[in-house]
Amino acid sequence: MSASVVGDEAIVADRMSGIARFIYEVMPNFDIAGYVLLALIFLMSAIVYKLGFAKKLPLLKNIVIYIFLFIGCLVLTFLAFFLPIVEGLIVAALILIIYRVRRMNEHKKEDSVA
Repeated sequence: MSASVVGDEAIVADRMSGIARFIYEVMPNFDIAGYVLLALIFLMSAIVYKLGFAKKLPLLKNIVIYIFLFIGCLVLTFLAFFLPIVEGLIVAALILIIYRVRRMNEHKKEDSVA
């Protein structure tokens, strides 16, 4: 490789978001790193969807929803190289987990009082 290509890779690596950079530094192959980033984004998106927005639906409708969620995650994966998409999904999941735990605790208190 020429020196300019290595320099361009360093510039790109410096501009990457934190978790995306970490994944690309740890993984042995760039192709595998891309798939890991996609899987992480899909997993976090599915958790956020399930915690905050999911309703009881028939199996076929759930499959359709997750297919479209996966298609959306393909777009988010391209954005995740330079924007903190994974970090934002982690924060959203933590907020929804805290909300769910507090709601369950309040529900338990109401049941014990009644």
